[in-house]
Amino acid sequence: MKELIYTIFADSRTVFRLNDIALLLNSVDIFLSQKLNKLVNEGLLLNLRKGIYAKKNYKHEELACILYTPTYISLNYVLARNSVVFQFDSAITSISYLTREITVDNQRIEYRKIKKEILLNTTGIICKDNINIATPERAFLDALYLFGDVYFDNLHALNYKMIKELLPVYKSKRIENYIKRNFEENG
Repeated sequence: MKELIYTIFADSRTVFRLNDIALLLNSVDIFLSQKLNKLVNEGLLLNLRKGIYAKKNYKHEELACILYTPTYISLNYVLARNSVVFQFDSAITSISYLTREITVDNQRIEYRKIKKEILLNTTGIICKDNINIATPERAFLDALYLFGDVYFDNLHALNYKMIKELLPVYKSKRIENYIKRNFEENG
């Protein structure tokens, strides 16, 4: 049991699937689930959802990336934190293969479905600290693709060159026209 606790807490991740822990241990343990439940009962781990365990100080963003994969954090979560939109919402917004809204441990997580070709293209997605998160430019283009010509408070916070590099990911004339109208024509 001590080896299990040490292995989990020595890992940089804060959220784990059952099979992640099994791989960490590098052994087959048919009683792993019961051992983890004992750690939960002792207050050493959290059981956030069936088969999902976390350290007490887990990162909600990491949870959002592990619940439904592939996924990456994007849209309003990224745009608000980079001053592109000023309306703050505490929900973690993610791009995934499905549309779903869930609440785990009082944290709302929203997933929005996008075409597989866009979802699987990692251009403009940063993977750091076990979290996949879009750059502001990628989040901006995701929002345009999913919601159409929505209002953004501060387009000056975006890197136009990076937007141009990301445009081929979306293959959308509508988005290209929006970029022309709002960036190229306005200098």
